[in-house]
Amino acid sequence: MRHRKHGWEWTAWMAAVILLLGIAEGRPGEQLVPVSRITLETEKNQERKRAGEEKNLEKEALPDANTAPAAAAKEPSLSLHSQSAVLMDGKTGRVLYGKNEDVQRPMASTTKIMTCILALEKGNPENKVEVSGNASSQPQVRMGMKKGENYYLKDLLYALMLESYNDSAVAIAEHIGITTEGFAEMMNEKARSLGCENTHFITPNGLDAQETGENGEILLHSTTARDLARIMAYCVLESPKREEFLEITRTRNYSFTDAERKRNISCVNHNSFLDMDKSLLSGKTGFTGGAGYSYVAASEDEERVFAIALLGCGWPPDKTWKWADAKKLLNYGKDNYAYRDVYQKPALPRLLVENGIPENGELSEEAFLVLTSEGEETFPVLLRKDEKVEVTLKIAKSLPAPVEKGTVVGEILYTLEGEVIRKDPVSASKTVKKISLSWCLGRVFADYIL
Repeated sequence: MRHRKHGWEWTAWMAAVILLLGIAEGRPGEQLVPVSRITLETEKNQERKRAGEEKNLEKEALPDANTAPAAAAKEPSLSLHSQSAVLMDGKTGRVLYGKNEDVQRPMASTTKIMTCILALEKGNPENKVEVSGNASSQPQVRMGMKKGENYYLKDLLYALMLESYNDSAVAIAEHIGITTEGFAEMMNEKARSLGCENTHFITPNGLDAQETGENGEILLHSTTARDLARIMAYCVLESPKREEFLEITRTRNYSFTDAERKRNISCVNHNSFLDMDKSLLSGKTGFTGGAGYSYVAASEDEERVFAIALLGCGWPPDKTWKWADAKKLLNYGKDNYAYRDVYQKPALPRLLVENGIPENGELSEEAFLVLTSEGEETFPVLLRKDEKVEVTLKIAKSLPAPVEKGTVVGEILYTLEGEVIRKDPVSASKTVKKISLSWCLGRVFADYIL
């Protein structure tokens, strides 16, 4: 056994133990974790900090070569005919241009993109569909089905999307949902799952309709430009049946017979915009007296996918207005939006751990955590030249011990126009244990008794 050489060192150690244990055990009510937003350090920030010039990093804006200088983002007026319109980033759902995009309006036969994608996802294209009296009695535009006839589901989907036949829509709906009401419930459930909160389906073909809700309110068959574009983006990008959807809606001509081969039907695609814009992926037109002309489409250009929706785009004889509005929206997107990688590698600060055991084991030292973040090191965002992504670090100023390795202590936020578009968690890279009586006595015993 080695004897302590200096009595004053022993006394100091014991005083420190008593003091620290009093601090550690006597303030349980003060362990609130304050949270602050501080900007990430750039190389320039780090150099200034090392030179002693950086006094308060929290208040300095983050310079970023990947984003344009801050400017007031002004949305231009495109002078559209449509009462409601939207241009959407199909990959994220972000609205790039909007005109009354959240106003509910009837949408006519653009409804049929939901009818088609649900039938593809829920049905078997090779199954036979028997025509009911309800289906055969639908108004124009119709294929002229007869009650009791049988058709293959795949053929009816082409009739639905190319010629927009209303009787085909009802036959499909009754085949998948047993009744049109049952199918409408499926349509509304799907819409809600996609985040379309301002959409209400009643009919599978888009004919103007209304019904009474549970609380006595009048519900119209309607959607918004935003919701309709979101549904189209799902159809062409996310659905497990997206390839089948694209194959149907891009076909120019299609012919088929009934299951008994007694009738021959030929279909022509009325989406003329397929030949006006070579980047077009898909589209669907619509018209009713209540809705006016409507149009929904998706376009792909240089890895950018745009979804557009037009509602209330004129009444007869203004049939071509929808093509003019569609062209304006897509050209605006192609001319003004490009991908920029806004990812930034953060220089994370050390985080104070209150009452934690320092790494070197010295009671006179404070314990700090080294932080880590493992987000994907790329983040391309579709941006206009005057738009800026703000990157901030939201983190606790300190944490009470103990802190386990992997504990999430903050996050890196990417914000665009006030909306958080990405979050990367910040976590502890190691474990920091809490100072305890047994640890203190062990240190004293090791240093002065052994």
